[in-house]
Amino acid sequence: MASRSRLRLAAAGENPIPHSKSGGEGGTERKPEEALRREVTDLGGGSEVVHVPRFVPREAAWGWFDYLDKRIPWTRPTIRVFGRSAVQPRDTCYVADEGLTDLRYSGHQPHAHSWDEFPVLKDILKAVHEALPGSHFNSLLLNRYKTGSDYVSWHADDEPLYGPTPEIASVTLGCEREFLLRKKPTKSQASLGSGEVAPKRLKVSAPQQHSFLLKHGSLLVMRGYTQRDWQHSVPKRAKASSPRINLTFRRVL
Repeated sequence: MASRSRLRLAAAGENPIPHSKSGGEGGTERKPEEALRREVTDLGGGSEVVHVPRFVPREAAWGWFDYLDKRIPWTRPTIRVFGRSAVQPRDTCYVADEGLTDLRYSGHQPHAHSWDEFPVLKDILKAVHEALPGSHFNSLLLNRYKTGSDYVSWHADDEPLYGPTPEIASVTLGCEREFLLRKKPTKSQASLGSGEVAPKRLKVSAPQQHSFLLKHGSLLVMRGYTQRDWQHSVPKRAKASSPRINLTFRRVL
């Protein structure tokens, strides 16, 4: 059962998120009075999630989607999962500043493309930076979920190259999908989950869980110790019949 979120709306005095006025393809100009509403979920323990349901106007978001869907050199690599090789259940592409530490996950090291190869990505990066004052993202992992059968399983983006408290900003374009967060299981829960039989009368509580419906043009930000203490996933959904493109901006230290 999902726990009750400590959710609040950003108050008027908390500097409402500004919005980019980029003039690039699929521009994101928004009237000054249309301050973006953000929903802040306090996960406890120094972990926080910020959800901006309408980060970018709908038509501009579709312009971004069409460009990325057609121009990005999508690949579906083979990865290692629990000691076995498997084709990753989504398309991917990696973009990063020159000279950064290489990204490696599940035995796969993606090729790092340059921002200059895809000008629209620089427009989106600018919009994200303006929405999150003080952020300095220098890498981007793109994922394309072509159908509801594409997914990402439970994991945390806790690679050392991001540091102990990474800020990760996720932009959704296209089909809406459910995004789940759960508290990382304790050692006892993990061992029971691996096949160990629980002692009689021992109740093993389910981890705390939160759910967010990420719609077209939305932004979700994970902050603080979210990667240390929580896992996230995008599960399969039979009703998701059209593609979703997800951009996750990160900072490599």
